[in-house]
Amino acid sequence: MIERGSGVAVWRQIEETLAADIAGGVLQAGQQLPTELQLAERFAVNRHTIRRAVATLVERGLLRVEQGRGTFVQDNAIDYAISKRTRFSQNMARQNLNSDIDILNSDTVPANAELAELLQVAVGDKLYRIKTLSRVEERVVDYAIMFFPAARFPDLPQAYLRHRSVTRALDECGVPDYTRRFTRVTARLPDAETVDYLGIPKNRPVLHVKSLNVDPAGAPVQYGVTCFNGDLVQLVMEQE
Repeated sequence: MIERGSGVAVWRQIEETLAADIAGGVLQAGQQLPTELQLAERFAVNRHTIRRAVATLVERGLLRVEQGRGTFVQDNAIDYAISKRTRFSQNMARQNLNSDIDILNSDTVPANAELAELLQVAVGDKLYRIKTLSRVEERVVDYAIMFFPAARFPDLPQAYLRHRSVTRALDECGVPDYTRRFTRVTARLPDAETVDYLGIPKNRPVLHVKSLNVDPAGAPVQYGVTCFNGDLVQLVMEQE
């Protein structure tokens, strides 16, 4: 029910109501959305208000517009498997989804106490830091920051730039295989940088994932923090 005077814009209430309809299966994947007129009558508002709510749902990836046909509920959220061997490209390929990674920035930073403990280096040791955006079917699904021990992998930034793949970059740097030591998932509000990169409202929680990968001998090779757009991705914990 729309509550006028509640302090929340009417179009935002409509957006959240339709999002809840999608999440609850009232509006199912692939189903055509009712017309603007039908929605305006349902919520007792004008079409401009409906248009704004729908446009925001399109930006969130919950709806898609097909020219000449109408607006449809987007297909189900992308499954992102979390397992002992989590690989982004393999995750997408096995679902027949087109994916790509944009490298936003690559630099070096000194290890603070937390990163030094995780990557088993000394505080102040140089780490490579790489920031990326992952796209699936042209939609931005996550923003990630990765850290690698620079002393062990002096050529890693160049290798990652060539391959845009952690697996292939580490292989080139002498680590042909690695596994996930831990994955820690929380839901939290995004910071300003994440809001900008994912294109989401600042009050929309993201799936905040911390992970550590190790080589066959158990030595850490990569620590990452990834923020997933929870509207587009569902994390699937797989047993091995």
